[in-house]
Amino acid sequence: MSIFDQFMWIVFPYLCMTIFVVGHIYRYRYDQFGWTAKSSEFVEKRQLMVGSLLFHVGIMPVIMGHIAGLGIPKSWMNALGVSDHMYHIGAVYIGSFFGFATLIGMLLLTYRRFAIKTVRKLSSASDLIVNTLLLLIVIMGMYSTLVTNKVQPDFDYRETISVWFRGLMIFGPDASLMQSVPLSFKIHIVLGFLIFALWPFTRLVHVWSVPLNYAFRRYIVYRSHRQHGKKH
Repeated sequence: MSIFDQFMWIVFPYLCMTIFVVGHIYRYRYDQFGWTAKSSEFVEKRQLMVGSLLFHVGIMPVIMGHIAGLGIPKSWMNALGVSDHMYHIGAVYIGSFFGFATLIGMLLLTYRRFAIKTVRKLSSASDLIVNTLLLLIVIMGMYSTLVTNKVQPDFDYRETISVWFRGLMIFGPDASLMQSVPLSFKIHIVLGFLIFALWPFTRLVHVWSVPLNYAFRRYIVYRSHRQHGKKH
């Protein structure tokens, strides 16, 4: 195993996650006024609504699928009665459906960001980089699922990538597990960690500012106030 492999599959992931954590702490302490997503809705609304809706509808199931595929061992799935065939159907067909929704949403949002002059003028360099990077991540994810898995049907990421990833989480990664992983999966993973490193310094921080407390706070009661004057 080369030094390059050790760097890419051990050092690089930990470096990105360290930047992710430390960067968020730093920005929260020193840039709370910038902790938001600058809206460009008043400039262009239609593509923003459609693209944002498709992206958010697709990305949540995709994230949950990644968590299940990477975090839950294959043996646990089998013990729960989920056979390899059943898992494959869910990952390919259901995952592809939401993946396509995410991809179309990102294409619309990225096109809007670059092609509409008024939106581009309001965009910072980090906005353009984030949009491009997210689009590439989704494209490589879809390519890995639909093309690589078909070309290399014997490859099972749950026996390689998933085991390596769980090793990262318990601080015992085995970089040798990534040597047989197809290039498309590797690119997808590297880009994924890179977006985590960039996260604290971009508008992505607004994800942590979702006002969930509004769903649980008590109702506000409004009462009219009438002035009762004296009749003469």
